[in-house]
Amino acid sequence: MSGEPSPCVLTPVYSNPQMIRILGTVFAGLLGLAFGSFLNVCLSRWPEGESIVRPGSHCRNCDHTLAWWENIPLFSWLFLRGRCRNCHAWIGWRYPLVELAVATLWTYAVWSLPQGFLSPETPPTLRIIEANLAFGQMILDWLLVGLAVLDAEQLWLPDWITLPGAGFGFLFFILHVYLNSGRVLSFYGAEGLQQRLLVHLASQRFLAILAAAALILIIRWLYWLIRRREGIGLGDAKLMALLAAWLGLPGALLAFALGILLGSATALVLLALPKRPDSPSAWALKKLPLGTFLCIGGIVSSLWGQPLIAAYLRWSGF
Repeated sequence: MSGEPSPCVLTPVYSNPQMIRILGTVFAGLLGLAFGSFLNVCLSRWPEGESIVRPGSHCRNCDHTLAWWENIPLFSWLFLRGRCRNCHAWIGWRYPLVELAVATLWTYAVWSLPQGFLSPETPPTLRIIEANLAFGQMILDWLLVGLAVLDAEQLWLPDWITLPGAGFGFLFFILHVYLNSGRVLSFYGAEGLQQRLLVHLASQRFLAILAAAALILIIRWLYWLIRRREGIGLGDAKLMALLAAWLGLPGALLAFALGILLGSATALVLLALPKRPDSPSAWALKKLPLGTFLCIGGIVSSLWGQPLIAAYLRWSGF
């Protein structure tokens, strides 16, 4: 009848793919803040050989044990204005920047999932493939942010991070090929080719890992022949192996090129700054952390590598 209010129909959240996508992205960002906070603990304690479990979170200057509200990622640093509540020592910009970087990258990884990811028409296998790619991107982001900070602060790229990271990237690639090739080949009725394709692509990726590491080793050897001293550490070679394991040889080479450009620009800026020879902490007297620039290049390559490589090939006429 006219005049009667129409019934209010509530759409369940689980039936709204866009709402689920937004909630999933927000959750990924919050999870990134938490894992960024944990990464900060690791970055502070690993160089000192300390446990990342005990003692609990505390001020590095006065050993003040943090209350729960002092340990909320990003927000506690802002609330405390970057200083310890007890001794007022400066905490440092690294803490909020690492947490914000991991949160931003993880948010982007989830938001970048295809629009039809949650559509009922999307095959479950394709959903698994896309989710696997997003999960791998999040792991790689976490590793590269951590290694970038370690090299910037300590000039240290630990073997127990780079080598397992490369191995895990290689296994992740094999898993991705297995899932994707199974879906494609079954569509064409060629399931028997899956094993041969898997072996072929795994061999190619393994050779890419060796080639990426060899690039740094060759540059290191040539530098030693010319200058008779080490210019690039072996950790950078293992980092390039990690990048090739996750991104393939073209992606690793793009990361290397971006890292060299970024490092060169940084060196030019530092050389242009007024020099203070009496200052032992002057940037001009320090080694530049190549690993940090490679990690930044790796993050850029993992996110936009394919369009950047395609644009370069078009520009160069290939």
